[in-house]
Amino acid sequence: MPGKKLPPERKMRISFDLDEVLFVSPLNHKTEPPLRFPLNRIYKERLRLGTPKLIHDLQKLDYEVWVYTSSFRTESYIKGLFRHYGVKFDGIINAQRHLAEVQGHRKDSMPQKVPTHYRISLHVDDESVVVTYGKIYGFDVYQLDAQDDDWAEKIIERAKQVREKQELKGALS
Repeated sequence: MPGKKLPPERKMRISFDLDEVLFVSPLNHKTEPPLRFPLNRIYKERLRLGTPKLIHDLQKLDYEVWVYTSSFRTESYIKGLFRHYGVKFDGIINAQRHLAEVQGHRKDSMPQKVPTHYRISLHVDDESVVVTYGKIYGFDVYQLDAQDDDWAEKIIERAKQVREKQELKGALS
């Protein structure tokens, strides 16, 4: 329900991949201004234009916003970089955490991302293989790669659709 805060266990979770989704090249994407010296030497990645606003908007709409990346960047590095843009994530899953918690001691190789393991309802990624895994493993994926000035609005709209689908499913069960 808009305006009514949900308890944390009932909030819908949205996750974002980092590389080519939130971290993009300024050569082919519009980006946020770089951090000032010396931070720009520590944090070389550039954020897709509109990233901090989108994350804040989603959190104001009562979504939990997570990072789910297959990179080995540390949680403290990711938190530190985004803190300088005024962003605080509700959760971070990197390759180390994924390998420990999802892959574990399984002999069969698991996909590089399994958002449902973390109760994530919508994952935003650039890789088509993740979209394919979404169909196989039953999670919603929004594929984002090319420059798109309306990307944030499209993700908010998709998040609303997924939330409505979940609420309808919950009402029917």
